[in-house]
Amino acid sequence: MRRRRISLPLLAAGTLLVPVLAAALPATMASAAAERAATSAAEAAAGSVTAAFAKGSDWSTGYEGSYTVTNGSTAPVNGWTLEFDLPTGNTVAGLWNASYTTSASHVTVKNPGWAATLPAGGTYNVGFNIAYSGSYQPLKNCKINGQPCDGSGGDQTAPTVPGDLRTGTVTQTSVDLSWTASADNVAVTGYDVFQGGTKVATADGATTGVTVQGLTAGTAYQFTVQAFDAAGNRSAAAGPVSATTSPPVEDREAPSTPGTPAVTGSDANSVSLSWAPSTDNVGVTAYDVYNGTALAVTVTSPAATVGSLAPDTSYTFTVKARDAAGNVSPASGPVTGKTKPGGSNPAAMKIGYFTQWSIYARGYSVKQLDTSGSAGRLTTLNYAFANIHPSTKQCFITNKAAGPDNDPNAGDGAGDAWADFGKGWDAGSSVAGTTDTWDQKLAGNFNQLKQLKAKYPNLKMQISLGGWSYSKWFSDAAATDASRKALVSSCIDMYIKGNLPVIDGRGGAGSAAGIFEGIDLDWEWPNSDGHTGNIFRPADKANYTLLAQEFRRQLDAFGATTGKHYTLSAFLPADPAKVSAGIDIPGLFGAFDFATIQGYDYHGGWEMVTNQQSAIKVAAGDPNPPARQFSSEIAIGAYVSGGAPKSKLTLGIPFYGRGWTGVPRGTTNGLFQTATGPGPGTYEAGFEDYKKLKQMAAGGGYTIYRDPVAGYAYIYNGSVFYSYDDPTEIARKTAWIKSQGLAGAMIWAFDGDTPNGELMAAVDNGLK
Repeated sequence: MRRRRISLPLLAAGTLLVPVLAAALPATMASAAAERAATSAAEAAAGSVTAAFAKGSDWSTGYEGSYTVTNGSTAPVNGWTLEFDLPTGNTVAGLWNASYTTSASHVTVKNPGWAATLPAGGTYNVGFNIAYSGSYQPLKNCKINGQPCDGSGGDQTAPTVPGDLRTGTVTQTSVDLSWTASADNVAVTGYDVFQGGTKVATADGATTGVTVQGLTAGTAYQFTVQAFDAAGNRSAAAGPVSATTSPPVEDREAPSTPGTPAVTGSDANSVSLSWAPSTDNVGVTAYDVYNGTALAVTVTSPAATVGSLAPDTSYTFTVKARDAAGNVSPASGPVTGKTKPGGSNPAAMKIGYFTQWSIYARGYSVKQLDTSGSAGRLTTLNYAFANIHPSTKQCFITNKAAGPDNDPNAGDGAGDAWADFGKGWDAGSSVAGTTDTWDQKLAGNFNQLKQLKAKYPNLKMQISLGGWSYSKWFSDAAATDASRKALVSSCIDMYIKGNLPVIDGRGGAGSAAGIFEGIDLDWEWPNSDGHTGNIFRPADKANYTLLAQEFRRQLDAFGATTGKHYTLSAFLPADPAKVSAGIDIPGLFGAFDFATIQGYDYHGGWEMVTNQQSAIKVAAGDPNPPARQFSSEIAIGAYVSGGAPKSKLTLGIPFYGRGWTGVPRGTTNGLFQTATGPGPGTYEAGFEDYKKLKQMAAGGGYTIYRDPVAGYAYIYNGSVFYSYDDPTEIARKTAWIKSQGLAGAMIWAFDGDTPNGELMAAVDNGLK
C-alpha cells in the first residue's frame, strides 16, 4: 500500500550542490602526469569523509543528536552512507535532512536526493531524536561510506583516469560520449560527466558511455569525465573533448492553410470540430483554434473540442497551423457552431483525487464520495495513481507492495491490482447497492467508479499517472520519440480502452472501457529532484512537452474513432525554481485541457521553523529568504507570467495539515518558532487529515489563529502547531480563485474530509 502524496522536497529541498570540476589535464600531457594526478587525488581522499556526533538537549526519556558529515578532501564526494548501532533500549524517534532505514539496532542513513554531492571542504548536518529507557548510552560503531567515522583507515586509492574520451553521434540537441573503463583497487562505482564545470550526467560503474541531451543547436561544448568509487575517491578528469551541435535548420516556409472546420458535435458548453490537415516542408507541430479573434485551444492533430462556452449560443471558429520554426499558416475558412440549450455555464472546475489506498487504513470508499455529497459537487475525479514499469517504461498493473518512502526503489514494479479491480464489494459498501460476484471481470475501485459514473453521468474521470512515489521513470519514458509513443500507447490501451491484464481471474480485454475519459500527468518533477532515487535530467523540460504532445496526439486519434474528446491534464509544481527548470509553459499548455498548480506543502515538518503550508500570500514576518518564501499568489504568478492562460489553471487545496512539535509560544503564538521536529500524526509524523484536526481544534486545548491578509490558519496548544485549511479559509481561497479569473480548484484528497464532506461543500459553495 502506497502512502499519500508527500512533497517534502518540492519546497523544502536544500540547495543543490554543484560539484567543482578540477582543472582537466591537457590531452597532450604524458600518461605519467595523469598517474601522478590520480595519486594526488587518492592522497587527498585519505580519510576524506568523516562524521562527527554532537549531543543536544536530553529530557530523560530521549535526546536530540546530530552527525555532521565533512568532506575533507579536495574533490567533491558523490553521495554518502552513514551507519551506526543503537544501544539496547534505544530507538530512532525521528530523523531529518536525510533518509534512513533501521534493521534491528542498526541504522543506515543516506544523503537525500537534493544533496547528492558534497563539495570539497563541505559539510552536511543530519539531526535526529533518540528515545531511550534507563540511562543515556552513546551510539556505537559509527561508519561513513563503510569506514570509521573518525577518518581512520579505509580505501584511499582513487580510480585511474577514464581512457580515450571521445564523441560519437552529434545532433542539434545531444552529444554521445564514450570512454574506456577506469580501474580501481576495490571497484569503480560510477562516472560523472561534466560540461564545463557543471555535472550533466552520471553513469554507473559498468557503463562507459552516455548521451548528453538538452543542448542548444549550433553551439560548442567541452566535456570531461571523472570516475569515483564507493569511498568517495575520484580520478583525475579525462578530457576535455569538444563537440559542436548541429546548426539549426532555417525554415521560413509556413504550413498550408488548414481545411475549413466542420462541426462534429456539441453540448450545452462545448463545440467539437475537425478539419483537413495542413502540410509543411518540415512538419506541422500544432493547430491553433480561434473563437472569434481569441485563441481558444491548441492541439496537435486536426480535431478539437472548444469548451467553457455558454449554452444556446453561436460561435465562429477558425484554425491556423504552426511548425516548429514558428511559421504560421493563413487562417482557415470560418465555421459557425452553436451550443445546445440547457446546462449551466461551467464557471469553475472542481477536481478531486481519489486515492487507491484510501480503502485501507482510512476506510474511505468510492461509495463515501456519494454518501458525503462530494461526488455531486465535482466536475472531475482523478484516480491516483498508475505506475510506469522500470524496464519497459510503459503503463502496467500488478500486485506488488511499494517499499518505504525513504527507499529510492520504493515504487519500482509496484502496484495494487487487487484494490484497482480485484477486491469484491458487498451490497452495503457498493455505490449501486449490489454485491460483486466471484466471476465478474471487473470489481474493486474501478467497478465502483463505473457505478458512480452511472449515477453521475456528467462527472469526468481521469487516471492519474505518476505521483510522488511513482515518478521515478518518467524521465526515461519521455527521453526518446519511441519511448514516448510506447508509454502513451500503453496507457491509452490499458486505461482508456480498458484492456486490463488478467490477474486472479479479473480483468481482460475491454473490462475497464468507458471509466476513464482522460489522463492526468503527475510527473514530480521534470529536471528537479522529487522522491529519493528519481531520475531527472536537463532534457526533461523539452521532453515533457514532447510527451504531452504525444498524449494529445494519440488521445485525439482515438477520439476520432469514438467521437469523444479525451482530456489531458497535469499536476505541476509551485516552486518557481522548479517551474523554470522543468516546465515549458507555452508548449505544455498547448496540449493540456487544464493543469493544477500545487497549492500546499509550501512549508512543513521537514523544516525546523513553523510556517504556513497553503497561504494565498506570503505571511508578514516570514523569516525565510525570498527564494524560499512560497504562496499561491507566487505559484500562480509564475505560470501566468510565463504565458499560461488563466482559463486552464486550477489551484490545489489541501484536505490535510502540516505540523510541528516542541514549538515555543514566543511572541507569535507558535508562528515562525523553532520546533524540535514534525508534529504527531495518525499516519505519518507532521501530517494529519482535516477531520482529525477539526477534532483537535474542538477539544484538545488548541486555539485557532488566522491571518486574513495572507489567507491561512493554524492551531496551536503551546507545543503542537498545525497549519491547515478549514471551511473559513476555503471560502477565502475560492474567493481569491474567482477574483483571479482561474478555472477552479483541485483538492487532495477526499479521504481527509469529514463524513459529510464539509470541505468539498465549502469548495463547491465558494466557486458558485
